Amino acid sequence: MKTLIFSLLLSLAGAFAPAFAKTPGEVEIGGILREAQMQGLSGPSRKLSEFRGKPLVINVWASWCAPCRQEMGSLERLAQRFNGKQFNLIGISTDDYRDRALTFLLQSRTSFPNFIDGKLFLENMLGADRLPLTLLVDAEGRVLAKYYGAKEWDSPEALATIAKAFRIKL
Repeated sequence: MKTLIFSLLLSLAGAFAPAFAKTPGEVEIGGILREAQMQGLSGPSRKLSEFRGKPLVINVWASWCAPCRQEMGSLERLAQRFNGKQFNLIGISTDDYRDRALTFLLQSRTSFPNFIDGKLFLENMLGADRLPLTLLVDAEGRVLAKYYGAKEWDSPEALATIAKAFRIKL
């Protein structure tokens, strides 16, 4: 009986392992993000390292992703209130088609810098196996936290999470 239960548990563990698999080259929480050339979507192309020196919120999204579309308004409000002051905020689209990503940005009236990841380098490095994904990164490029799923990023709870992670007062 113990052998049967053990075999069943082992089978279940194997079935769920792919759900927790990391993306190729993923930087885990506590790791430093590697350099990346980011292709501009709503502005010029830039290097990821250009955002060092100030904490950074990175949101990974796609135009076809309903939860991504749902949270974009709260990210825009967060950007309007804080972007460039105590921290920076950028978006990374994983769309295959640039025109669809641009159309979505225009529809959502997004003002913060957005980039497109056509070669999946950023998607893999950031660990975006599910969308949306939002990372909190310190001024030195260290990943402090990763949040999967849509959130209200301008809510009091989210602001408290950001303030605590970045050790700032908002």
